Amino acid sequence: MSERRAKMKQSMALGLCLFVMVPMISKRGHKSPPAPPPDYKPVTVYDAARHPAQDLQDAMGEATRSQRRILLEVGGDWCVWCHIMDGFFEGHPALQKLRDSHYVTVKINFGKDNPNEEFLSHYPRIAQYPHFFVLDSQGKLVQSQDTGVFEHGRTYNSKKLASFLKKWALREKQVKAL
Repeated sequence: MSERRAKMKQSMALGLCLFVMVPMISKRGHKSPPAPPPDYKPVTVYDAARHPAQDLQDAMGEATRSQRRILLEVGGDWCVWCHIMDGFFEGHPALQKLRDSHYVTVKINFGKDNPNEEFLSHYPRIAQYPHFFVLDSQGKLVQSQDTGVFEHGRTYNSKKLASFLKKWALREKQVKAL
């Protein structure tokens, strides 16, 4: 019986070590996301003077804190469809709420004054504007989306946009309730 007891104690000691060590080892390779600025404000205008890499870092911190994904919206003030998209969200409060409750939005300027080539070189090529990139809270690309598929005449289709936002939202169960 004493040999059996010794093996049991040994097994329990090994189990305890694993219980303590596994969480410590798994945290080693995990980078902590950047903390969002205390007064984080989403980037809601196309601004050639902004620094998109810093905007993305700030958005990553906010997305992690609030458990949302990041929606990069690439376009510019020169883009008629970008203005139509802005007006469409303003005219559809439920759609805007869906977007804002599941995504941290960051507008990225693309234009003659600042094409942000270095920043955009990390993403798939864009054929037309506006263009959406959905990222996870760590900044990893989840979806590249041409917004032309949402067009309906000279506006956008709210059901198609809502479907897209729900599909790529982080918390699908909560989205279904909206």
